[in-house]
Amino acid sequence: MKRFITTLKNIYHIEELRKRILYTLGIILVYRVGSYIALPGVDAQALANSSFTSGSREGLLGLLDMFSGGAFSNASIFALGIMPYISASIVIQLLTLVVPYFQRMQKEGESGRKKITQMTRLLTIAVTALQAPAYIANLINTVGTSSGVFHTFTGQVIAGGAIPWSFTIVSVIILISSTLFIMWLGERITEKGIGNGISLIIMVGIIARLPFALSAEFASKVAETGNGGLVTFLIELLLLVGVVLITILLVQGTRKVPVQYAKRVVGNKQFGGQRQYLPLKVNAAGVMPIIFAQAIMFLPLTIMGFATPSETISSFAAAMTNTGGFWYNFVFATLIVLFTYFYTAITFNPTQIADDMKKNGGFIPGIKPGKKTVEFIDSIISKITLPGSLFLAFVAIMPMFARLFGINSQFAQFFGGTSLLIMVGVVLDTLQQIESHLLMRHYDGLTKSGRIKGRSPLPVN
Repeated sequence: MKRFITTLKNIYHIEELRKRILYTLGIILVYRVGSYIALPGVDAQALANSSFTSGSREGLLGLLDMFSGGAFSNASIFALGIMPYISASIVIQLLTLVVPYFQRMQKEGESGRKKITQMTRLLTIAVTALQAPAYIANLINTVGTSSGVFHTFTGQVIAGGAIPWSFTIVSVIILISSTLFIMWLGERITEKGIGNGISLIIMVGIIARLPFALSAEFASKVAETGNGGLVTFLIELLLLVGVVLITILLVQGTRKVPVQYAKRVVGNKQFGGQRQYLPLKVNAAGVMPIIFAQAIMFLPLTIMGFATPSETISSFAAAMTNTGGFWYNFVFATLIVLFTYFYTAITFNPTQIADDMKKNGGFIPGIKPGKKTVEFIDSIISKITLPGSLFLAFVAIMPMFARLFGINSQFAQFFGGTSLLIMVGVVLDTLQQIESHLLMRHYDGLTKSGRIKGRSPLPVN
């Protein structure tokens, strides 16, 4: 406890770090306030008692509602959240692998990165323009025009008949604008705040739903068996802590490769000669495979919004949106494994690591510098990525097993799954960035040794 208080004091004394944290908290506050502002023409109080709100918190829609921090079920201006941007990012990154034009842009450095970022933003507008009408159509069809939820812009209740086109047009424009605004907030956090802005926004939305999930699970257990339900609830909390610890082990797990540095004598001083380690993470891709795979799993919802109802489409959509079903979890796990390999391949560069080692007089004992070192590092990454991706996929589908043991669907989403992996990964990444600021200014870090676990002395792209 004393060390924690000392760390907080150190953070406060570093002006730049303090400003970054406060800036991040301010952006998060703006995002949370926006998630409670309903679309113009929607009565938020009447909507809360409708079937749309309860239905949006179950199944795949429940995950989307969680990522948006409840904005989806509240028909908020932030209802679509940041997921259209994630979907656009997936498409652009896939294009960088198969389209030569995008590959050339990726190699152009900063100018190429700016072009790709601009294309991602434009594609985000296109994706949101497809999802927004589907969301509004689902809202109108689910609630109905006789529920008293919809009002005209002059304040009159629409008690029957068709919803005016002006409501749909204005709502679509607002949803597109708000998604771009959330994207801008995430970029501001990344640039001027602390942590990855997009990931932090998703994490904040997930944490916002945790108190509701806990209260719902507690109420259901106590209502079922009284004091016995309370004991069951406490056991579930202990199991949740155990799952969190396992997830941390997955995120922090590394394979240490020994690196020997040659001795150099400069004047009367000797440099190098010591052995260090190159930590290769078992899960080098972090939480991005989960986010990418989840974004793909939302596509059936968009298709349902535009497709003509039929038995084939209905059965396919039911299978792909049932988070407790076999096919949903099978496809989800497969996508996670594929995206783990994909994201590791585009972010991890063994050639650059080998070149940096060679420039600094380092080598792996028993391995020749240069091409042999590249092949050796690449083979290790390939070997540890397989078990890492499989374990990641298993943790991601653990909510299905939690449901089998009678845990409420909302609370089960925190037993592994996308929500827990994102929370753990983003929290650890943010803490590492804070620790880097502390260590740069010669303060003790957040860990006992004052060093970030798994941190590499060499730059890794």
